[in-house]
Amino acid sequence: MNRPYIFCHMMTSLDGKIMGAYMDTQEGEAAGDVFYNISFGKDPYYKHQGWLSGRVTTDDNFTFYRKPVLDENAPTVPEGDFVAKKTDMYYVSVDPSGRLGWESSTLTYVDTTAHVIEVLTGRAGNAYKAFLRKLGISYIIAGEASLDYALAMKKLKELFGIETLMLGGGAALNWSFIQAGMCDEVSVVIAAAADGSPTTQTLFMAREGLSSTTPVGFALQSAQVKDGGSVWLRYLVNNKEEN
Repeated sequence: MNRPYIFCHMMTSLDGKIMGAYMDTQEGEAAGDVFYNISFGKDPYYKHQGWLSGRVTTDDNFTFYRKPVLDENAPTVPEGDFVAKKTDMYYVSVDPSGRLGWESSTLTYVDTTAHVIEVLTGRAGNAYKAFLRKLGISYIIAGEASLDYALAMKKLKELFGIETLMLGGGAALNWSFIQAGMCDEVSVVIAAAADGSPTTQTLFMAREGLSSTTPVGFALQSAQVKDGGSVWLRYLVNNKEEN
């Protein structure tokens, strides 16, 4: 397989929401700890080398909707990809147009530190790529007008040695990877809590121009009761293609 093994690992409420006020309940906090320990704890179940999220998820959690500091007169950067650093853990952000306002080449999630890799398309301008280079942030180019999933994943494996990659939202990105046959496994920690929000993203959501509502089947691999009444479910994706 010329791409990493990809597992989608998410925490949801009892009604399938991937964010919201339910996270602040006692049950939600317990499920959050379970979620983190499975993927990033001292003895994690998954031995991955990076996790990937979309632009909105990145802004929500790490860049907080800051604008990038661009120099429109920056010298033209070399063509192609930019590998600033190789390390043991990466945070991969899908940012096709180059909009995230990073301030550092690394980020810390609880006690996990990762080097940032931006996944861009041909829509990202020279000024943004120069901005990333100045900060020491790696980037790859995958597609011209839209993201080329297979090329992006191939480059992550070949250029950075990522053999196992965690897919971590948002809902549209999760579903687009599933429909593209680029997700091997789904891991869900369900909190024993809900808030009934009518607008919050669910685990998977189709987006026009990115994915469709074509149904997908899953094969249950395990189900475990965890702390705080949470449940950990693992599924294989039935429509997975070899890419």
